[in-house]
Amino acid sequence: MNESHSEKPFWNPYLAGMALGLVLLSSFLIMGRGLGASGAANRIGVAVVDAIAPAHVSANPVMASLKEDGMHPLDDWLVFEVLGVFLGGAVAALTAGRMKLGVLKGPRISSEFRLAFALTGGILMGIAARLARGCTSGQALSGGALLSFGSWVFMFSVFTGGYALARLMKREWL
Repeated sequence: MNESHSEKPFWNPYLAGMALGLVLLSSFLIMGRGLGASGAANRIGVAVVDAIAPAHVSANPVMASLKEDGMHPLDDWLVFEVLGVFLGGAVAALTAGRMKLGVLKGPRISSEFRLAFALTGGILMGIAARLARGCTSGQALSGGALLSFGSWVFMFSVFTGGYALARLMKREWL
């Protein structure tokens, strides 16, 4: 059977945007904080380092601050938020008939090169998120909703950079 006939269509982007806005509003109302993901990645990294070299975490004031009052670095709502995002995405893909293993790529790029691009981009975004004191979701959604000037500048920069880079990368996908 042709896979394209078994797949359900994606959500309407306007409805998805409104749903995301309601999730953000719920997050502010229930948790008193907005959405974001880089804090969870940071906490997971600190938990891994703590399991391997706890003395290093204790000697580093930034890492040690995540263990204040004897708490575990993973004792934070952002960790559970990111876990929920992953599980929600998996459930959505499964129910839409889109759950399958594979590497999405264009015909002019190998799977290995595509994965290297993805890893490099992820590392750069992670470093940039730490430097910017927030990831794209935290800056755009939470900061933008609070009308933070820095968040709006950040997002215009992201869109400008993405548009410029897309023109250079387009040939890899066609």
